[in-house]
Amino acid sequence: MSTPLDSPDQGGLATLDRELEELIREESIEPGDHERFSHYVKKDKILESAMTGKPVRALCGKKWTPGRDPEKFPVCPTCKEIYESIMR
Repeated sequence: MSTPLDSPDQGGLATLDRELEELIREESIEPGDHERFSHYVKKDKILESAMTGKPVRALCGKKWTPGRDPEKFPVCPTCKEIYESIMR
């Protein structure tokens, strides 16, 4: 007797695994300068990230999970330029 878990084409764990792998690829955290700069992100997104552990996306497009004191780093020049152009 076959169960849905035995047949990946009909759903079950195999489908969930494929969907999870695709979601992880889409949500991949970008390496790069986020370790050297503080980035501009909406405050509600920072709070959401703190509660859920989900990554945030800065104005410059950088995606990462915040976890350090932004006061200790210079502001990302791209984020700053975008922010200033919005505020004009």
